[in-house]
Amino acid sequence: VCSMLEPLFYAIWGSAGHAKVLASLIALCGGQVVALFDNDDDVSSVLPDVPLYRGKSGFEHWAEETERLNDIAGLVAIGGRKGRDRIAIQLLFKRYGMLLPNVVHPSATVCKTAQLGAGSQVLAQAVVAADTRIDSACIVNHHASIDHECTLGEGVHVAPGAILCGCVTVGDNVMIGAGAVVLPHLVISSDVVVGAGAVVTRNVAPGVVVVGNPARPIVKF
Repeated sequence: VCSMLEPLFYAIWGSAGHAKVLASLIALCGGQVVALFDNDDDVSSVLPDVPLYRGKSGFEHWAEETERLNDIAGLVAIGGRKGRDRIAIQLLFKRYGMLLPNVVHPSATVCKTAQLGAGSQVLAQAVVAADTRIDSACIVNHHASIDHECTLGEGVHVAPGAILCGCVTVGDNVMIGAGAVVLPHLVISSDVVVGAGAVVTRNVAPGVVVVGNPARPIVKF
């Protein structure tokens, strides 16, 4: 069952592969992408017949020319360590009166007691378990698993196949790489990158990259 029955019209910020993923989900649920935005002058629209606008000025021009912005939802297709960018763009959408839904793929499993923040995305085959709280502008990617009573801050990206065991706390603007595993009851502080395939066995301090099994810090931002 698709949870995205309303709204029907979407604008996506980011014109790369993740935009294709979101557009596929939107189409699956009967919606339509009406505009793309990107900060990069060198990219082109990844969606045939959907216009691409450049940067904030392009967005503002589109917004001024578009009627009923409060019927259009904004989604951000920018992943990785750019959680703060996702949050800032969502705030821009909000200032213009656009909707900020969370989106859930029909094949994902989200417990009824879980909470999803504005603009968060739960993609195909992902699991969000009981009493988990996910803040705004988060991405739970394909086949990722967030077990019971986890808490994710703003702008977190959990990459494909990553696993958060129960009662994990994740700060803001964290990237958890593909296939990584975080053991139960740990705290991952803000601005952390957990490398692909890492196994996190202890708490992680702010602003570091951890890699390996067991995960160890390699650099501080």
